[in-house]
Amino acid sequence: MTAPQPLTEQTTPRYRGLENRRPQRPPIPFVPDPDAVEAAGPVFGTADLGPFDADLTRQHPGEPIGERIVVAGRVLDGQGRPVRGQLLELWQANAAGRYVHRGDRHAAPLDPNFTGTGRCLTDDEGWYRFTTIRPGAYPLEECANTWRPAHLHFSVFGTAFTERLVTQMYFPGDPLLAYDPVLHAVPDPAARRSLVAAHDPALDEPKYALGYRRDIVLGSR
Repeated sequence: MTAPQPLTEQTTPRYRGLENRRPQRPPIPFVPDPDAVEAAGPVFGTADLGPFDADLTRQHPGEPIGERIVVAGRVLDGQGRPVRGQLLELWQANAAGRYVHRGDRHAAPLDPNFTGTGRCLTDDEGWYRFTTIRPGAYPLEECANTWRPAHLHFSVFGTAFTERLVTQMYFPGDPLLAYDPVLHAVPDPAARRSLVAAHDPALDEPKYALGYRRDIVLGSR
């Protein structure tokens, strides 16, 4: 079997998800009230958040399997100002590289003590913080002998549901980064580097969890 080669701009395969997630029909105009779309969107508030929403390791009776990590950072606007009260959602695979989702057919075990979803609100300085488990790699069905590196998914809702941004976070030093067609679908090298978190000793919890920092800058590119 031929070993996979590191990806370049010339050799990066077309990521099928780009086409699958692209709208197939033209937008529907909302007239005469363009804000009417908000009436059908979800409403989020501080009362909706539970005490363990941001700690994915405490959402079940037992301890989840895997390496505990803290992931934190700031949500900033394009001018570097903090975005306060911003709802962030996180979802991820478990330590074996499997999602709690009926569409995940990866032959890896589920963890009864880990669901892989969380959410929090940013504070007045734009900070968010999650405690979770480092996810495992998993194979891409559409690419032969290609594994996705460990990563987290983030959803940032903006000031309205229609402004929702979905992004990912990777871990430093992961050898699979060089082979990931999803990461390399981002054409700008600087933008790709911004998706890789940095280990931050200030976020470490002694004898419990390693800390990683990933700032999310909105409207910077």
